Amino acid sequence: MAGTSSPEAVKKLLENMQGDLRALSLECRKKFPPVKEAAESGIIKVKTIAARNTDVLSALKENSSEVVQPFLMGCGTKEPKITQLCLAAIQRLMSHEVVSEVAAGNVINMLWQLMENSLEELKLLQTVLVLLTTNTVVHDEALSKAIVLCFRLHFTKDNITNNTAAATVRQVVTVVFERVVAEDEHYKDIIEQPIGIQGNSNRRSVSTLKPCAKDAYMLFQDLCQLVNADAPYWLVGMTEMTRTFGLELLESVLNDFPQVFLQHQEFSFLLKERVCPLVIKLFSPNIKFRQGSSTSSSPAPVEKPYFPICMRLLRVVSVLIKQFYSLLVTECEIFLSLLVKFLDADKPQWLRAVAVESIHRLCVQPQLLRSFCQSYDMKQHSTKVFRDIVNALGSFIQSLFLVPNTGNASAATSQTGGSVPGGTASAQTNPGMLGMSGSVTVLPAFEYRGTWIPILSVSTQGSAKATYLEMLDKVEPPTIPEGYAMSVAFHSLLDLVRGITNMIEEELGQVETESQVTTADTQSSPTQSSDLQDFNSASDQTDKETVSRAVWEEMVNACWCGLLAALSLLLDASTDEAATENILKAELTMAALCGKLGLVTSRDAFITAICKGSLPPHYALTVLNTTTTALSGKSYSIQGQNVQMISPSSESHQQVVAVGQPLALQPQGTVMLTSKNIQCMRTLLSLAHCHGAVLGTSWQLVLATLQHLVWILGLKPGVGGALKPGRAVEGPSTVLTTAVMTDLPVISNILSRLFESSQYLDDVSLHHLINALCSLSLEAMDMAYGNNKEPSLFAVAKLLETGLVNMHRIEILWRPLTGHLLEVCQHPNSRMREWGAEALTSLIKAGLTFNHDPSLSQNQRLQLLLLNPLKELSNINHPDIRLKQLECVLQILQSQGDSLGPGWPLVLGVMGAIRSDQGESLIRTAFQCLQLVVTDFLPTMPCSCLQIVVDVAGSFGLHNQELNISLTSIGLLWNISDYFFQRGEIIEKDLNKEEALLQKQAEEKGIALNRPFHPAPPFDCLWLCLYAKLGELCVDPRPAVRKSAGQTLFSTIGAHGTLLQHSTWHTVIWKVLFHLLDRVRESSTTADKEKIESGGGNILIHHSRDTAEKQWAETWVLTLAGVARIFNTRRYLLQSLGDFSQAWDVLLDHIQSAALSKNNEVSLAALKSFQEILQIVSPVRETEKPDTPPAINMPVPVLIGTVTATGLGRSFMRTDSIGERIGRYNVAEPPVITDEIEDLNLWWAAWNSWFRIGSESTKPPVSCDKMTFIPSQPFLTALIQIFPALYQHIKTGFSMDDLQKLGVILHGAVSVPISSDASPFILPSYTEAVLTSLQEAVLTALDVLQKAICVGSESMQIMYPAIFDQLLAFVEFSCKPPQYGQLETKHIANAKYNQIQLFAPAEWVALNYVPFAERSLEVVVDLYQKTACHKAVVNERVLQNIIKTLRMPLSLKYACPSESTWKLAVSSLLKVLSIGLPVARQHASSGKFDSMWPELANTFENFLFTKSSPPDNLSIQEFQRNESIDVEVVQLISTEILPYANFIPKEFVGQIMTMLNKGSIHSQSSSFTEAEIDIRMREEFSKMCFETLLQFSFSNKVTTPQEGYISRMALSVLLKRSQDVLYRYIEDERLSGKCPLPRQQVTEIIFVLKAVSTLIDSLKKTQPENVDANTWAQVIALYPTLVECITCSSSEVCSALKEALVPFKDFMHPPASKVQNGES
Repeated sequence: MAGTSSPEAVKKLLENMQGDLRALSLECRKKFPPVKEAAESGIIKVKTIAARNTDVLSALKENSSEVVQPFLMGCGTKEPKITQLCLAAIQRLMSHEVVSEVAAGNVINMLWQLMENSLEELKLLQTVLVLLTTNTVVHDEALSKAIVLCFRLHFTKDNITNNTAAATVRQVVTVVFERVVAEDEHYKDIIEQPIGIQGNSNRRSVSTLKPCAKDAYMLFQDLCQLVNADAPYWLVGMTEMTRTFGLELLESVLNDFPQVFLQHQEFSFLLKERVCPLVIKLFSPNIKFRQGSSTSSSPAPVEKPYFPICMRLLRVVSVLIKQFYSLLVTECEIFLSLLVKFLDADKPQWLRAVAVESIHRLCVQPQLLRSFCQSYDMKQHSTKVFRDIVNALGSFIQSLFLVPNTGNASAATSQTGGSVPGGTASAQTNPGMLGMSGSVTVLPAFEYRGTWIPILSVSTQGSAKATYLEMLDKVEPPTIPEGYAMSVAFHSLLDLVRGITNMIEEELGQVETESQVTTADTQSSPTQSSDLQDFNSASDQTDKETVSRAVWEEMVNACWCGLLAALSLLLDASTDEAATENILKAELTMAALCGKLGLVTSRDAFITAICKGSLPPHYALTVLNTTTTALSGKSYSIQGQNVQMISPSSESHQQVVAVGQPLALQPQGTVMLTSKNIQCMRTLLSLAHCHGAVLGTSWQLVLATLQHLVWILGLKPGVGGALKPGRAVEGPSTVLTTAVMTDLPVISNILSRLFESSQYLDDVSLHHLINALCSLSLEAMDMAYGNNKEPSLFAVAKLLETGLVNMHRIEILWRPLTGHLLEVCQHPNSRMREWGAEALTSLIKAGLTFNHDPSLSQNQRLQLLLLNPLKELSNINHPDIRLKQLECVLQILQSQGDSLGPGWPLVLGVMGAIRSDQGESLIRTAFQCLQLVVTDFLPTMPCSCLQIVVDVAGSFGLHNQELNISLTSIGLLWNISDYFFQRGEIIEKDLNKEEALLQKQAEEKGIALNRPFHPAPPFDCLWLCLYAKLGELCVDPRPAVRKSAGQTLFSTIGAHGTLLQHSTWHTVIWKVLFHLLDRVRESSTTADKEKIESGGGNILIHHSRDTAEKQWAETWVLTLAGVARIFNTRRYLLQSLGDFSQAWDVLLDHIQSAALSKNNEVSLAALKSFQEILQIVSPVRETEKPDTPPAINMPVPVLIGTVTATGLGRSFMRTDSIGERIGRYNVAEPPVITDEIEDLNLWWAAWNSWFRIGSESTKPPVSCDKMTFIPSQPFLTALIQIFPALYQHIKTGFSMDDLQKLGVILHGAVSVPISSDASPFILPSYTEAVLTSLQEAVLTALDVLQKAICVGSESMQIMYPAIFDQLLAFVEFSCKPPQYGQLETKHIANAKYNQIQLFAPAEWVALNYVPFAERSLEVVVDLYQKTACHKAVVNERVLQNIIKTLRMPLSLKYACPSESTWKLAVSSLLKVLSIGLPVARQHASSGKFDSMWPELANTFENFLFTKSSPPDNLSIQEFQRNESIDVEVVQLISTEILPYANFIPKEFVGQIMTMLNKGSIHSQSSSFTEAEIDIRMREEFSKMCFETLLQFSFSNKVTTPQEGYISRMALSVLLKRSQDVLYRYIEDERLSGKCPLPRQQVTEIIFVLKAVSTLIDSLKKTQPENVDANTWAQVIALYPTLVECITCSSSEVCSALKEALVPFKDFMHPPASKVQNGES
């Protein structure tokens, strides 16, 4: 007001007033004098006032009635010019507020008159407006009159006036209500008395209202009356009124002045009682109207919905709901239900459009929606209004797609009902293409099953700018453009979602921060007195939160089905990227909100929708389909209509950006991804990334979908699980456009980031994620079963990625994660397995290298947890998995080896779990790990793991895949043993400490401590485990392994055995060594004899190793030698153990069984071991070395000294140098070892073993086939060589029985033949008379015995005869080689020996026994010379036996295998007889020699008259030499026997005589040349015989007539024979004529002739009295026959004849008288 009250303004006002009055008086001067006068008096009045009063304005106001009067009168003239002037003046006064209430009343009355006369209507309106707006002087009746005046002007004929009046009415109504607001403001500080009247039903009773409020009340009440077509109470004088205008006014009041209605109960009452019923009443035609039906059934005044009213009603409703919801809860329920009904398909299009606009207005007010929800949906018996609104929008959208647009007045379709199909068809032909200057633009639109609806831009986000609700000037329903309603509904949905979610999330956020603050407070101030208060506030908050949460959940529950149905449909129909983006955003925010509120079903439903959008239509993905079935099973009923979840339509007009393979079990065709699918996928990724924490179980849906998309797009996992674009393995089925190619890296990146962000999830959400990935992976596994197609590795790769980023809390997810990956690793599909293993090993390695807090070394449980899956992998048999596992172990060792600590058993277990059947590469890798452990990590691991290392190393030795590994592992065992040796003390200490701990634990549990080799101390147990392992390797099937292990075992025991406790040796002997020997023996005896062709590859196998049996033999040799060596070197230690004698027996038993094994190598080695334990060591002669590869000799060192353990590069010294104490053994001097084994029992045990070995091995085989085993010469030699030394210890108890036993063995040993392939190495060439070493050994043995007997006691000397028997038996071999069972042996000369036949089955060759027999014979002679007079020798008829034995070679003579034999026999016989005959004569009377004489006679007989003829090639000198031997024998007879005839049995002498007789004649040999004949006739021998014979026959010393008779008899026989020969010769000569006679006959006759001449000579020499007359007669009777021979042709015969005839001259006496002399 400052402007109007300043002095200048006042002055101006006064001037203007005076000017106006002057002008008025001028105008009215002529026509209207009264007015002129009034004007002039007014001028004076004004001046007076101005002069008198300081406050001019208030003075003017007081006198305003008078001041205004002239102007009112001027208006009364009804002259336009004057009227206008007056109205302007009045307005000026009013604007300066100098008009009093009375004056104002007068002015209004004046204006009314003008109005009734229709004058200056616009000026009137202007004046009223100024009057009412400048101040509040006009009220009550005056006010009502002014308002009626304006209303009446609104209904004139003039359009301008009407419109101005309408505007004025609006302004006036506003002014009236503004006054109320001002009034309230003015009185707000004054506290009123509470008003008792509430909801007074008396409309008039407004006494409690203040003046302005009362006016406003009256005005509003009458507006309601007017709209309802009733008479107004206050606005008296109204003539007509339109509903539309009334409704507009109501709406503006309600909209602009809500506080008036809310603050004043009277106004609230009006709303409830008047406005709402009015609105409901006016709505009825719309409700009842059904499009397409005939006139409405009810006789209502308006039959058809009337657009202007309907639209205005909706506006009123919008305001009522928006502003007065809290007052009008029930009424709003009705309004909202009506709104929902207006969306029905049978309502006119315009009605649906404005209804949708109204609903849109509600949708942008989330708080309001919230109130609906609280007031209706959450009340028990109330309509679910909020749900209905959302569902209505949904079904509205569906109806637009499903019902043809009949109400659509587009130019394309005619309006008739029949045009529906045509309309749709035309819409289809050109979906959204608008031709624009030749180019084609695609409008954003929805398209579904042929219905095409463009998307119009209706409003900006979040504001509901209505189009049709604003069309207040239209009377006819407007034509709604196609797509308008859809677009509004679409935006409503989007705004609804946006509003609700923002509101709830904001409140949620507040609740969370508040609760955090509260908890923080309560935590921070536990001691303050405000505790209780805090507690209360916290609990209030919780209540508040519970209430709020219930509302939020109800809101979401109410709206999600409808929203989802609508949004899914729109998403499917959308062809515009922006629209799609908005729909997806809505679905995403809803999903996230549901997740936050924990509403699982709804969350999953939204996520499913997004997932389905991401995949091609009808894509078979079970996870999604099951969810949808669950949803569409509940079809949501919206006001009786079924809203089905609409399945996506297939014919979408989308750009295809990718073609790929579906991830399915059966190969199907390709599927296409559109840009919309990719858009959905990105939404899905964004959902998972930003809202992972609330996804819970829906991870399953999300990940399943992503997996399929990733598959279709051909993304493959790379290192660390990130997916990279890669061609699908399946082939060229994946086609990607460039658009999507650029997207792929981004998608791949987002995917990785999605799993990286899992580190920010809380534990529960993380578990959901892991579970989802696992079940996804299980599906992929099921799919990959039974085919080798490329599997989907998405889940596995992402499990890996998730694990890697959550390392800091790996414990909580380790078990499910690795548990599942282990299952993957067992999958038959190799690609799947490979990735499972890749993931698992990567996780383990990452876990071990991650910097945990506390670190792994402090947190051993975690370390074991991390390593455990590595161990579990060992249960899987796929080699590729195991390889990964081992590579992982190798990497862990290389990076983490030093800090494994308690993880060692696990890691070692993994290496040890490799089995032989698992392929070479696996074993090789595992072994590499082990080598690394042994070389680098033994000192870092706990000592308790050392035993595991030993076990694992041993198990590699047993792997039969790769020989080198086995051998190297044995080397490792040696290295390990060396490590034990070097660090023995430390290890021992550690193990003892641990042992104590275990012992304690075991005692607490009350169980015994269980550990291998338990009672032994732990360090010894470690050694024993090592030995046991090596022991196992010593019986490995492969010879090289056995050999290496054996050498290592014995080397370690030898080198490090000193570390063992004394008592532990007991275990070593029994549990390790003997156990090993048992197993080796068993394997050797059962080994296969089949020939092995080659040793794998091209290795040739030496013939001595070409069967398993031979290879085992080597092992047996090595083992036995090793054990024997230990017994030898550690004898003093072992003897102090209690059961040494049992051990000794066991060892002997092993030696025995080895010696008796049918294998030369083993048996020989067994004897070497036997020698070793008896501490006999003999030098090996070159000739004795058998034909075997040198390897055999190696393990049996002949001299005990420094033995080098092959391949291990270490030598160890023998501790007890027995070698020094053992003298070299030779025949002459057996070693005398005094202190070796004192215990006789041990020696006798050895003797028994020796005897068993000897008797078994020399026993001839029963049957003989090719395979008969015959012991070798070296074996037998060694065997016999053992005896002398053994005998030294047992001689005191050596009995006759034992001697018998020995004899059997010696005899057997010598009888054994040799195989032809060994003969060149053993036999001397035939001509050399050399003994084999075996034969020498045998003789040595006997020699030792004989010497012992010699010096022994009397009792021992009775053994002499037995020794003679033994030797004589050997002598016989000279002529009769011993038979070895049934075996055929060949004589050495014809055994075919040649190199080529090396591998043929051996032929057996008898030895050349001659030298042996001869040597034996010499021994016999020697011995006999010494012992001839010994009682036992005499008693046992030794001489007779000797003679009997010699008889054989002597009788054979030339037939002897060797001529030396019989010569030696003769000389021996002569020697023996020279000693023996005197002894025999001496004992003649005792008869002990009776039986010897005949034997001797036969021997002479057989020798002198041998049946064998001398060899043809015998030289003359040889023959003469042999003859001289015969002569020697005869001489012996003549000197040693015949002279003592009276001491000798008569028969014997008779036999001798006969023999001499025979010798004198029958000594011719039939194979001599004539030249040699005289020599070959054994003339010397015959002469000798004759002479001896004659000497004794015709000697005077004939004692008995019998002897004479014998000699006479002999002569007559001789002569008779001569006679016969001559006769026959003559006969033959005559017959043969010219032919010469056969050679023999000539020779014979010559011999006879010579004999005759010899005989006659001899007879002459003899004393005549000794010659019988008869004899002479016979001699003379020969003469005629001799003469007959003269005719013969042979000169030789003739010369002999001469010699024979010449002696007859002595018979030529003259005839004398017959004298009877002797017998006639």
